[in-house]
Amino acid sequence: MLRSAQWQLRRPRNFIPLLSSQAYRRGYAVATELSSFPKVGEQLHGFTLKRVKEVPELELTALQLQHDKTGADYLHIARDDSNNVFSIGFKTNPPDDTGVPHILEHTTLCGSEKYPVRDPFFKMLPRSLSNFMNAFTSADHTTYPFATTNAQDFRNLMSVYLDATLHPLLNESDFTQEGWRIGPENPLAAHGAEAENAGRLVFKGVVYNEMKGQMSDASYLFYIRFQDHLFPAINNSGGDPQKITDLTWEQLRKFHGDHYHPSNAKLLTYGDMPLVEHLKEIDARLSCFDRISVDHDIKMPITLDGPKEVTDLGPLDPLVPPDRQYKTSVTWLMGDTSDVVENFSLGILSNLLLDGYGSPLYRNLIESGLGADFSPNTGYDSAGKVGVFSVGLNAVTKEDVPKVREAIVKTLLEARESGFDKIKVSGILHQLELSLKHKTANFGMSIMQRLKPGWFNGVDPMDALAWQDTVNAFQSRYAKGDYLESLLDKYLLNDRTLTFTMQPSETYSQELADEENKRLAEKILQATRHFPSENEAQAYLEKRELELLEVQEKARNQDLSCLPTVHVRDIPREKERKPLRHSNIGDVNVQWREAHTNGLTYFRAVHNLHNLPDELREMIPLFTSAIQRLGTRTKTMEQLEELIKLKTGGISVGYHSSPSPHSLSAFREGLSFSGFALDRNVPDMYELLRTIITETDFDGPEAEKKIRELLQSSASGAINSIAESGHVFARTFAEAGLTPVGRLSEQTSGLTQVKLMTGLASRTPSESLADVIQKLKAIQSFAIANSKNLRVALNCGHESSTSNQEALSRFLGSLPTSTTNPSSTSPETKYPRNSKSFFPLPYQVYYSAKAVPTVPYVDASGAPLEILAQLLTHKHLHHEIREKGGAYGGGAYSRSLGGLFGMYSYRDPNPQNTMKIMSKAGQWARDRIWTAQDLEEAKLSVFQGYDAPQSLNQEGMRLFLSGITDDMLQTRRERLLDVTAEDVQRVADRHLVQRAAESSVAILGEKKDWVDVKNGWDVRDLGMTEKMEGLAQQLPEEMAAQP
Repeated sequence: MLRSAQWQLRRPRNFIPLLSSQAYRRGYAVATELSSFPKVGEQLHGFTLKRVKEVPELELTALQLQHDKTGADYLHIARDDSNNVFSIGFKTNPPDDTGVPHILEHTTLCGSEKYPVRDPFFKMLPRSLSNFMNAFTSADHTTYPFATTNAQDFRNLMSVYLDATLHPLLNESDFTQEGWRIGPENPLAAHGAEAENAGRLVFKGVVYNEMKGQMSDASYLFYIRFQDHLFPAINNSGGDPQKITDLTWEQLRKFHGDHYHPSNAKLLTYGDMPLVEHLKEIDARLSCFDRISVDHDIKMPITLDGPKEVTDLGPLDPLVPPDRQYKTSVTWLMGDTSDVVENFSLGILSNLLLDGYGSPLYRNLIESGLGADFSPNTGYDSAGKVGVFSVGLNAVTKEDVPKVREAIVKTLLEARESGFDKIKVSGILHQLELSLKHKTANFGMSIMQRLKPGWFNGVDPMDALAWQDTVNAFQSRYAKGDYLESLLDKYLLNDRTLTFTMQPSETYSQELADEENKRLAEKILQATRHFPSENEAQAYLEKRELELLEVQEKARNQDLSCLPTVHVRDIPREKERKPLRHSNIGDVNVQWREAHTNGLTYFRAVHNLHNLPDELREMIPLFTSAIQRLGTRTKTMEQLEELIKLKTGGISVGYHSSPSPHSLSAFREGLSFSGFALDRNVPDMYELLRTIITETDFDGPEAEKKIRELLQSSASGAINSIAESGHVFARTFAEAGLTPVGRLSEQTSGLTQVKLMTGLASRTPSESLADVIQKLKAIQSFAIANSKNLRVALNCGHESSTSNQEALSRFLGSLPTSTTNPSSTSPETKYPRNSKSFFPLPYQVYYSAKAVPTVPYVDASGAPLEILAQLLTHKHLHHEIREKGGAYGGGAYSRSLGGLFGMYSYRDPNPQNTMKIMSKAGQWARDRIWTAQDLEEAKLSVFQGYDAPQSLNQEGMRLFLSGITDDMLQTRRERLLDVTAEDVQRVADRHLVQRAAESSVAILGEKKDWVDVKNGWDVRDLGMTEKMEGLAQQLPEEMAAQP
């Protein structure tokens, strides 16, 4: 698991949904009974209770307390939910762009006074049964949350988190490892072809490389530059690589002292554990501090008293046409977000304007051809003190940039004149009603993530929790008429705007590289001034790097006895089984999971397809998008979207494939269908599904135009999707030649799919898409049928089983009874095996993966392979790839159902070294003497996933989608608990050493000299090289014309 300071951008929200609930009503009074809590004003274990609020619609009671000595704010949310959550957060307004909040978030977790081991956060991962552990650096605050169902685990993790944040060691070596340093590229390379470059000095550091990766994501770059101009008072808390290297260790320590103090803290606990237990532990940790004056300053955006325009330079996107390289947006400042009713209303207004293909801004901006997709900042953002509404586009021509603003203003004026249809508002409110009833396994974590941003910016958390009060107040205002339209008048029908445009620069990437080289030279020169000669300065930097390596190496075998842990003996040997029943309606098998669903029915179906040709399979993702875009002969997509919102919680269609648990060569594939609705609306849900699947009109006059829009939208986001999840794309390609399902996954969701969609998107308007439409129509002809190839799963209440049986029977009766898969004479697409594939991409860091085939799910070797993956991750790869190598992340995985074992790295500055580490990992694991504690920790890590809470709508899905029975799962469970050190060594030798020749490697990133045929690399271009050259030729003349 990566400890991403998971970079928390203020993502726009189209509307503000109510949180889904998890707890059963059976015990609502047990955890939330008011008589069990102190009275308002009472003091208890160092805290005074300030307020109490019952929220019956969410089945919770919220208690707001304050620590008497330090003033720390504390919110406890009592709820009958065993998945308890803890979070401590601090207001961390960044003073500059050095990323000090982000680097501090990393280094606080590297050791503390009570737990003086190196990196206790990562070392706690395999000593816990938590289902969530992480830390988040947001724009103006930093949060450390976890979730677990185990009471002792909760106490352990709370102790570690409190000590890490309040009493971190903040060693200089941790700062240089996590933040930045200068050191030789590969200090241990003593010979071979790379020895000559091994001593080359480079910038290093986990956060430094993470943010280089972030800056390779053009969407992130657009968003962060937009924020720079709208909120200059809030610097880049993640850190700009150009500024990160200005941060000193002393500044980091001072920032901690100023900000990580209880007087600046907001704590939150959630769940069914007693409040008194929490208060005792937290007070014991806070009471050693005195109250201090802290920076509670809430940063505000610029004042917009008229139109303001800003243009910044950005990189080229090789997957977008050369003449469509601009991004632009228009922004308005809204009201104070502490007015929760107006804030909620503005979220609904944003939804009406932006959500769905029938929304006015989609029609007038994207459907009109001005751009391919909305810009990253589009939507209503309520994370700060002042709400922000932005609308923008990607893939815009230079000539159309001013037209985007004109179209936005025109659309808003038209919306004011015509008003908003009541049916659309009713649809949004219906979605909110369903979200209250829908039970999820992560409710506590969701509510924490939702409350914290507003809480740090003046929003009363009690008001934010009062969902029904907010909805009632909105409905009251709405009922008076003209309410939403009046908000247009109040906030949007004016010229107090910021227009932000990102202009393409063909030299942008090179300028970044040149700037880094210049900055590196300056930093080296600064270091040299402290030494008699340049050689001595180089020797010092090399020595310091080796000293850091020594510290890192000693930590590998460090005594961890001070760290708390849960134990394998705490894991039940047998897991509770959820009762399922099966029936048949005609030839269709139906799986039933009957439980308390709050009056909801969840539908899932899979239609198996046989001998599907590659040329149709690769079109299924486009088909599933098209049927939710085109409409039918009798209904527009706007009308269908209205009905979907009014009658369902959403419906979807997708591609499905699954290996057999018994054989790697056997698999099932097909189309999957899903949706959920109130019991009374289930027939409407089925009719909507049938309509979009079977009646979508691919021959309509607008069909080709709308399909082209979908393709262009996909292409405009592809390069950024790869930058965000490059290791996933690398893994998918590495696996493609190893198993049949690996091949299918690459075709439908990998780089092959990206290349196909971007290639189709590049067709000019004069180039027809008739061939594409014919394939989509072919898929439609066999997409679903009432036959033995269709299977259905229903999760519903006992009381609705009969009505669901009747509704499903009618639905099946409305489907065609047979279909014929078209045959193909084209040869099957083959992917490389035992190969090294390289994909040149315009990124500053690399993504790599190595995969090898293993065994089917039922094979006894599967369990030790899962344990091996955890051991390699926590005992070797994290240490070598992240700590020593400076990559943002790295680890191993075992696909127990897919029969694959792999390793990966993420935002990696040194993939060559990573490949060496991976190639020797099997031998390392085979030869290591594994201790009982090693195995204990690996098993705990595995069971974090096996025993994580499950949402009710997911119950029974393992069997339905994958064919894994409860007996198979129980056998796997017992085998995992019984894995021995010898088992681990055996599978490491058999699969990673002896079968090494069967492995495949894939790397994504900038192509350098070491990537050539002589070194065994097969360079696979996604079509970018030629496009980048074309872009570089076309843009200089255009750029020269810029003022």
